[in-house]
Amino acid sequence: MDVKTGFFYLFSVVLLYAAFRVVTSRNPVHAVLHLILAFTQAAGIWLLLKAEFLAIALVLVYLGAVMVLFLFVVMMLDIRFDTIRRGFWKNFPLAALIGALVAFEMAAVLMTGFRGVEEAKAAPALLNAAGQVLPYSNTQALGRLMYTEYLYPVEVAAVILLVAMISAIALTLRQRKDVKANDATAQVRARASERLVVVKMPITQAAPPAQAETDASAQEKKA
Repeated sequence: MDVKTGFFYLFSVVLLYAAFRVVTSRNPVHAVLHLILAFTQAAGIWLLLKAEFLAIALVLVYLGAVMVLFLFVVMMLDIRFDTIRRGFWKNFPLAALIGALVAFEMAAVLMTGFRGVEEAKAAPALLNAAGQVLPYSNTQALGRLMYTEYLYPVEVAAVILLVAMISAIALTLRQRKDVKANDATAQVRARASERLVVVKMPITQAAPPAQAETDASAQEKKA
C-alpha cells in the first residue's frame, strides 16, 4: 500500500467517524464541530483526487463561512435540550425506515450505477499565442465548463441563491423600537433655521436679591 492509499483510508475513517458523531451528538455545538472535521477530511480526499479547486472552495466556503455562521447561531440560541429529546422514541421507527431506505439507495448506486460509465477522457491541451502547451489546470478546465457548456444552469443557480438571500433578509427583518436609526431623507431636507434657535441674552446679569443674601450668609458661616 502506497502513501496515497494510506492517506485515503485515514481521511475516510476520520470522515465516517465525524459524520457519525454529527448525527449522534446530543450537544448541537459538538455536532457542528464534528461537521467541520468532516469537511476538512473531505477536502483532503478532494486533494488526493487532484481537485484542488474543489478542496479550496470547500475549506473557504463551508469551513470559513457557513460553519462559522452555524456555530455562531447555535451558540447564541437558547436551546433547551430536554425539549429536543422529547418524542425521540416516538419518531424513531419512521426515522429508521427512512435511513434504511437511503442506505439501500446509496448501496444500489455504488454497486450498479457506475458499470456503464466510460472512463473520463483527458481534456485537450491548451496552447498560448506562441503555440506552446500550457500546464493543465483543473480550475481552468472547471471554469471553461461552467461558463460554456453549463452556463445556463450556473445562472439559474445564481438567481435562486439571490432570491433565497433576499427572502431570508425580508423574513427576518423586524422593526425594533429600542434601536435609534437616522433617516437620511429627513437629514437632507433639514434646514439650519429649523434646527438652530438663537436666544439673545445680556452679557452680564445681576443675581437675584434672595440668592445674593443666601450666598453672603453661606460665606459668613464658612469664615
